Amino acid sequence: MELTLKIVDADGSVLAGATGQDETFLVYRQSYREGEQVIVEVSRPGHVFVALDSAIQPSLVYMKQCSYALAVPFGDKRKSYSPNAFSGDIHRLSVRCARPEEIAHRRNLALNPWDDHANRALFPHARANVETRGEAVFAARNAIDGEKANDDHGFWPYTSWGINRDPQAALTVEFGRPVRVDEIVFYLRADFPHDSWWEEVSVTFSSGKTSRFPLVKSGAAQGFSIEPCVIEWIELHGLIKAEDISPFPALTQIEIWGTDVAGAATPGVENEVGGAPFPLTL
Repeated sequence: MELTLKIVDADGSVLAGATGQDETFLVYRQSYREGEQVIVEVSRPGHVFVALDSAIQPSLVYMKQCSYALAVPFGDKRKSYSPNAFSGDIHRLSVRCARPEEIAHRRNLALNPWDDHANRALFPHARANVETRGEAVFAARNAIDGEKANDDHGFWPYTSWGINRDPQAALTVEFGRPVRVDEIVFYLRADFPHDSWWEEVSVTFSSGKTSRFPLVKSGAAQGFSIEPCVIEWIELHGLIKAEDISPFPALTQIEIWGTDVAGAATPGVENEVGGAPFPLTL
């Protein structure tokens, strides 16, 4: 698979770029300016490890489209990232093809620290019908960014999905291809007594099934095994708030554990788990 990394300015002009087979690196020796974007291009859809900033963990994601663009965050959008991210005058970016054993192993399929509102290419992707005051530190993407610190709120690393006190709030996590899931883990925001909590939440799967999960007042992981099922998305809804003084329940993180479905991600391409022998050069 051919992989390309680029930095482009607000006019779309390429400031720096690198291309390689199966893996490539880009070192950008300038400070970022507002309006610039980081671009990842692949010669075909597939699983890749993406590391677009040294202050954010590399992550295994699925490229459903052949081009992904991340606007370098400035202003309010910077608040949901480490203060070290996208800062300074030297930046190391990398992308590589995932190995078959990396794709096959059971993992948190909901993890994607590179997600944002505009993303339609790099999965998983989170979206919601409401986010508190439209602020980046309460955006849907925060529920899948891998940041689990939850005893405070309103700044990194205390990112969360905030529902703006709306009992009809709903969060959808899309995987971009069929996956087989068997466990869901919730990390409630636990800045008590500022925060409240949900006593019950519901999850509807793309297969049509809905399950309810009882929750308790805790910042610890609350995990639930489920009957394994093949799905393409889940929706979190039916958020039943506890009867306490605080009006502010929120979700710090949701993990959805399982595996990819063999051969389902890129029909006709024999490079997925369970397909033909996986070549060294993709």
